[in-house]
Amino acid sequence: MNFLWPQFLWLLLAIPLLVLLYLWLIRRKKKLALRFASLSIVREAMSAGQSVRRHIPPLLFLLALTAMLIAAARPMAVVVLPSNQQTIILAMDVSGSMRAADVQPNRLVAAQEAAKSFLKDLPRTVKVGIVAFAGSAQVAQLPTTNRDDLVTAIDSFQLQRATATGNAIVVSLATLFPDAGIDISDFAPKSRQTGVAIDRAGKPPPKEFTPVAPGSYTSAAIIMLTDGQRTTGVDPLDAAKVAAERGVRVYTVGIGTVDGETIGFEGWSMRVRLDEETLKAIANKTSAEYFYAGTANDLKKVYNTLSSRLTVEKKETEISALFAMGAAALALLSAGLSLLWFNRIL
Repeated sequence: MNFLWPQFLWLLLAIPLLVLLYLWLIRRKKKLALRFASLSIVREAMSAGQSVRRHIPPLLFLLALTAMLIAAARPMAVVVLPSNQQTIILAMDVSGSMRAADVQPNRLVAAQEAAKSFLKDLPRTVKVGIVAFAGSAQVAQLPTTNRDDLVTAIDSFQLQRATATGNAIVVSLATLFPDAGIDISDFAPKSRQTGVAIDRAGKPPPKEFTPVAPGSYTSAAIIMLTDGQRTTGVDPLDAAKVAAERGVRVYTVGIGTVDGETIGFEGWSMRVRLDEETLKAIANKTSAEYFYAGTANDLKKVYNTLSSRLTVEKKETEISALFAMGAAALALLSAGLSLLWFNRIL
């Protein structure tokens, strides 16, 4: 526990002094009691139970005073609080390999069902956007709180060839920061940037910004699910670097075959392999986490975990109010017991 005003903790030295003062007053009362003509009257008035009771209200008041002094030092502690996450982008792989049935009923359906379950667990105030990617990446649904629109977008996925994981991150960032001028063409090799791309014509250049610490942007996050390795498009680590500079976490979820295998369907075959190293690197670079899901049940567990991670967060927060509230409760209890037992306050 840390304190914003630790100098106030010196006031706690007054507590032992108050204890000594209390003990002195008890001894003083005993001496005064000797002046009674008959000590039997005192013994009858002060039974064993009453002897213990008379110390309880002062003890509670002393604890209340201690809590007040700690509150004055403004204590800080790491507590779990509701997250201020406002927007989440689900970047989902729709490459042909997602038709593989090693995850029942197949990878795509399992991913769709897990994503829809994830939406149900999120607070209704959280906006969610959908980015679908294969050989390119497109926004399937702009960030919205309308869960029906999101489910419709997820159900309308169309499988395509190739896998462009880097493009998925770039398009997700462009969706989160529509005025930042983030564009796929900005990631083209320098040797190819001899002119202005047609799709960039008329668009303003990227806005200058000051990089922030990775993971420090707590208003949004990206969750990227894929079953393969990048075969085209932007280098995913370059895209992750841009996300890290803007403080956006990119949580990566790998599904399917880690060692690699040949998957065939509809008269053609393809070799697929999950690039866990790159997915872990993306997550590490952006201060996020990587998850592997080998089955449909594992995938649902991953999304449940992400839901809990993104809706609550551990944060160092001042807890002076808690100590002040505890002090008030102890003080009221002390006064109440004193009135109930002795018809006086302390």
